[in-house]
Amino acid sequence: MTTRKKYRRKSRKKNNIPTLRSLLVPFVVIGCLWVANTLNGCDTHQPDMPKEESAYGNLMEVVTNPAVPSQLKSYTGMDVSFNSKCHIPNWVSWELTADETTGTVTRTNTFYNDPDIAGCPDTWDYSYSGYDRGHMAPAGDMKWSKKAMEETFFLSNICPQAKQLNTGSWKNLEEKCRTWAQIDGKIYIVCGPVIDKKPVELIGDSRVWVPSRYFKVIIAPYSTPARGIGFIMPNGKVEGGMQACAVTIDEVERVTGHDFFASLPDNIEEDLESQCNFHQWSTLKKK
Repeated sequence: MTTRKKYRRKSRKKNNIPTLRSLLVPFVVIGCLWVANTLNGCDTHQPDMPKEESAYGNLMEVVTNPAVPSQLKSYTGMDVSFNSKCHIPNWVSWELTADETTGTVTRTNTFYNDPDIAGCPDTWDYSYSGYDRGHMAPAGDMKWSKKAMEETFFLSNICPQAKQLNTGSWKNLEEKCRTWAQIDGKIYIVCGPVIDKKPVELIGDSRVWVPSRYFKVIIAPYSTPARGIGFIMPNGKVEGGMQACAVTIDEVERVTGHDFFASLPDNIEEDLESQCNFHQWSTLKKK
């Protein structure tokens, strides 16, 4: 038996003819490595995301409350539904990625009337009103593009906000969103006023509606696990800060009449919009 084995080894070496076993070994090794990498989360297809992001559709799209006037416009970095009767947006939506939070475009602080928007107020409508020109999509989220930054100063993206809100909890939430985008890679945000039956007051020659409350909804659909949360803040001092204002996205939809993130598969939409785990969001740390 020993002699026969030696003979076979010599014969293969002499004739240099590959065997079936020698041909199969590399493929078996490669297959095992691929399986191991996949199980360990090392596959190159980003396992946190669906097979194709497009499978979720346009997550910036909002089904606007049919009871309010709505003029839609897509800007470079945001979509707007504008209420020509109240002279403020119904909502503003945008996508925020980790890369976009590191832009270097400088803030201009020059506000503009958008001539394409019917009922868009003028800058002087806010003068001496006692209210800030409060951004819905913040300029700080558009540092990746000069044009996108400038367009956040169109008054179609602006609402009258009490300074205590604009420079307090609203600003803090904007900064938190940038942190969350850096952690998750990509988030989607929609915010705007809660247009109740009666405004706090009307300001300027255009009679701009001053809302009593504002909302913001946020989803991280590609994180593991996927997350969603909403906020409703009073137009003034926010007692208890962001945490006291956290609600489900379902609650924001009930209050506003809008339908957010409707392009998500129903089971995912129902899960994200029923969540209100502020602790889960607040404890996230940048890697």
